[in-house]
Amino acid sequence: MCRLFGFRSVIPSQVHSSLVGAENALAQQSTAHPDGWGVAYYQGGCPHIVKSVQTAVHDHLFQQVSGVVSAETVVAHLRKATLGDMSIVDTHPFQFGRWVFAHNGNVKGFSKIKTQLVQEIAPVFRRFLLGNTDSEVFFLLIISYLSRHVDVHRQDIDVQHVIEAAKQAMEFICTHCEVKGDIDGCPQETYLSFVLTNGQTIVGHHGGQSLHWSTYKTRCSQRDTCPFLGPSCEAASPNGYINHLLISSEPLSGENIWLPLAYGDIVGVDRRMLLVTDRFDYGPYLNSQP
Repeated sequence: MCRLFGFRSVIPSQVHSSLVGAENALAQQSTAHPDGWGVAYYQGGCPHIVKSVQTAVHDHLFQQVSGVVSAETVVAHLRKATLGDMSIVDTHPFQFGRWVFAHNGNVKGFSKIKTQLVQEIAPVFRRFLLGNTDSEVFFLLIISYLSRHVDVHRQDIDVQHVIEAAKQAMEFICTHCEVKGDIDGCPQETYLSFVLTNGQTIVGHHGGQSLHWSTYKTRCSQRDTCPFLGPSCEAASPNGYINHLLISSEPLSGENIWLPLAYGDIVGVDRRMLLVTDRFDYGPYLNSQP
């Protein structure tokens, strides 16, 4: 399956190590996930997205982008295609306005239920559906549900609104397809792991494909120079506010302390960097056949 990486920090930071430099960085993982890559990073509140259908480890552009990106928010994705074409339009991350979305997974029997899922997307968003993947439909479903509660073009959206919209989208998908609940199993089964952000709020979800998260390090290498150094940088936050959140399919080598998400877990931060955790209950949908 695909590989995900998400990053949110109080200060612009280099992510070169996570994407290229670490022993198991995303670039190295691309040998097993060769069907394209994408990196989204935010500057001035707007996402900049670079994509390629090449394998990241062999793509000079991936090396170049990873070396220059310094941002408060970054989302990266390595694709191993299950649906869609080998094309830029079907390569993650997907974008609508400030929102960026990357999915690791599959919707089982998507071709049979695609019409039902697409019809649930609000017409104002449906016309932006450009590719052929279940992932893009999943993304626009979340945006559609979110738009029922808030103006999706605002930056200061409560993270709980985003989580509830994602839950609604997952509930709708799960009522229309078979969900077995096997973790990291056959790639043709239903898996809904994702990272979603608008540059300020970021949310990650373990929907069947493994996901890990980190908010602190054993010892920050910049502890003597960083003006934001605090107790939450080198230990679990005492008050819920953190300075950075990393989300990754695998723990990446380095100083960060990584924790696994369990199946159904949701983790995110709001614009104030307050850590929020939640869950989506797959129980009612497991082994059901619509």
